[in-house]
Amino acid sequence: METIVTAFGDLIKLAVARSRAAAKVTENNVYQPGNAEIRPLLDKMVETLALPGSGISGMEHIRELYKFLGEGHSCILLLEHYSNLDLSLFDYFLRREAGGGPMADALVAVAGMKLTEENPAVAAFASAYTRLVIYPSRSLQGLNSNLHKEELIRSAAINRAATRTLIRLKETGSLVLVFPAGTRFRPWEPASKRGVREIDSYLRLFDYMCPVAINGELLHVRKGEMIEDYVSKDLVRLTAGPVLSCSAFRNEARTRAEAAGMEDKKQAVVDAVMSLLDGIHNAAEPERQELLTRQNR
Repeated sequence: METIVTAFGDLIKLAVARSRAAAKVTENNVYQPGNAEIRPLLDKMVETLALPGSGISGMEHIRELYKFLGEGHSCILLLEHYSNLDLSLFDYFLRREAGGGPMADALVAVAGMKLTEENPAVAAFASAYTRLVIYPSRSLQGLNSNLHKEELIRSAAINRAATRTLIRLKETGSLVLVFPAGTRFRPWEPASKRGVREIDSYLRLFDYMCPVAINGELLHVRKGEMIEDYVSKDLVRLTAGPVLSCSAFRNEARTRAEAAGMEDKKQAVVDAVMSLLDGIHNAAEPERQELLTRQNR
């Protein structure tokens, strides 16, 4: 299989040349507007790899969420996460749906700082989309004691600034997008499929939520640097589930957890989110396979 570097080397060079991404995340630049000069390069990748029949199912649910947004409610999208092309896929297909442009323009994706700081090419592509950058709690794991203390102070400053910005964004018409797993799913690391506890705090802040599953992969995660992930053509379907009240969903999950004797209510909430996404994903896969079968006849 080709890597993203060997398949799209020219696009990567263009992205880096056009990039204005900050080299380091600070409390002063957690909000990073998207670079419209780079987005077409990612669109080209999606167009090259996505097979006919790829697109969004359940678009009526996303439109309903956007309607609530227009009425002054705070709204959040919860996406499965398999690769660094997931946001590109969602943005690309959303813009190609009738009336989807304004919805895509309203998107602000919550992203970990690793995308900004690890590699110039990854940072360039990540900067194509408007993002709110956070310091994930997972990034503190494995640091030695001295570095841990320094980074703990830095992480607190970045996340305080991100929280203030998030509150402003949700009150001013932004459609916030988060990946509840907090990282790409890595098959050799089952824990990467489990949602992060911080998602409970997001649901506490927002009025309405819409889950979106992703079936099919154009970019395959591998051990090593993200820029060395494998690419392949595939039929990709993004499936949006029904819009739900965040407070009702959260309260129900916490009530079930309490009845089951679970002490960690926050984890119980995000576990319920991941279970919801799994259900949508599993229900959508047979239809995707049928589409693939038809194409291969």
